[in-house]
Amino acid sequence: MASIKQLAIRGTAWVVLTYGISLALRIGSNLILTRLLNPEMFGKVSLVWVFLGALVLFSDLGVAPSIIQSKRGDDPDFLNTAWTIQVIRGFILWAGSLLIAWPVARFYGQPELVLLLPFMGLFLVIDGFNPTKRITLNRQLSMRHISTLEISAQVVSGVILIIWAWLSPSIWAIASAGVISAVITLILNIWSIPGPLNKFAWDKSAVREILNFGKWIFASSAMHFLATQTDRLVLGKLITLSMFGIYNLALGIAILPSTLIEKVGGTVIFPSLAKLIHLERTELRAKILKNRGLVLAAIGILLALLVSTGDIIISIMYDERYRQAGWMLSVLSLGIWPLALTNTIGPVLLALGQSQYSAFGKFLSFLFLILGIPLGAHLAGDFGAVVAVPISNIPIYAANLYGLWKERLLCIGQDLKLTLVFLAILALFLTGRAIFGVDFPALSS
Repeated sequence: MASIKQLAIRGTAWVVLTYGISLALRIGSNLILTRLLNPEMFGKVSLVWVFLGALVLFSDLGVAPSIIQSKRGDDPDFLNTAWTIQVIRGFILWAGSLLIAWPVARFYGQPELVLLLPFMGLFLVIDGFNPTKRITLNRQLSMRHISTLEISAQVVSGVILIIWAWLSPSIWAIASAGVISAVITLILNIWSIPGPLNKFAWDKSAVREILNFGKWIFASSAMHFLATQTDRLVLGKLITLSMFGIYNLALGIAILPSTLIEKVGGTVIFPSLAKLIHLERTELRAKILKNRGLVLAAIGILLALLVSTGDIIISIMYDERYRQAGWMLSVLSLGIWPLALTNTIGPVLLALGQSQYSAFGKFLSFLFLILGIPLGAHLAGDFGAVVAVPISNIPIYAANLYGLWKERLLCIGQDLKLTLVFLAILALFLTGRAIFGVDFPALSS
């Protein structure tokens, strides 16, 4: 039988491989879609996703983490109750998308949003019916099976989306992406994962356990939305929809390293740490820090590359309409470093049931964005507004650091050393640009 370490290593390898393939597929489809559709369409759809994301995160009860960490994680009554909660939540969220559609459309002056919101929100209902046996695979660190399902769903939905956009290049093509993906994912989860299907059940003790564990998950998820989506809410009102679409394109590339770390953290690190929390703090800390340095060094190289060559990457990948995404990519990528520091050790706090530190950090980030984006826009236009976004990640790191100190798992020494390494690599790359006579990213837009 494989050890926890072996399962974690295999799981990480599969997650990274899947993410790489997924990224290649997503970039490929985006390159095609940006040539078939205009930036304003992407801006409108991005705006809808902000509000759908709000509905999801402001109602996150932590069902999946509850199953992963619970001693009853294999109990059919517990699993069926969790699934029932999930289904009910899906219908409630879709009803929410209906209720907010008109006010959102009116606020942003975009009548199309009245229909777009509830249509795109159908994925919420579909997603709610996903069987818990998918979460059980995650609990068992069976990442190979999960990875195969994810790639299969993405390939099929991507092909359908591109064909639709080619035959009918309208906003409804990209608006359907979430719904198509949700349907395919549900079908694959039902038919390709062994085990019985869920049925409706209501075990009161299971409900209490899920809600008790999920109370801070809910708070943290709500704060996560405020910290990660407030920029879109504010910028969607301050700048044109075309510029907003360009901003989202740049942001989507900038957060790729952080997204990978979050994915590994949620699907591999958290389940692994949940099995190790009985260890003494000193031993637990040593196990965490052992491989963290190598991971952060690799992330640092990737981020330095994005910061120093953002404009070049955009000019190669996209046409002239998306040129301003270049300097945005450079600025936004710089702010991913605090998130990388946080997400490579933050899952231990969740495994210990201490998610309040994450919630507090994200709340501080939200406050900074609310004040910083308008102030930045006032002082320096679009550039000032965008600069406020990466700076807002620092409070998240600070709150996480405080939580680690309280739990006797502080890693500030390693963080300082690796930050210096990251800055040195970035300086080296920027010096290379200067030697070859290329203007610095933010100045070459």
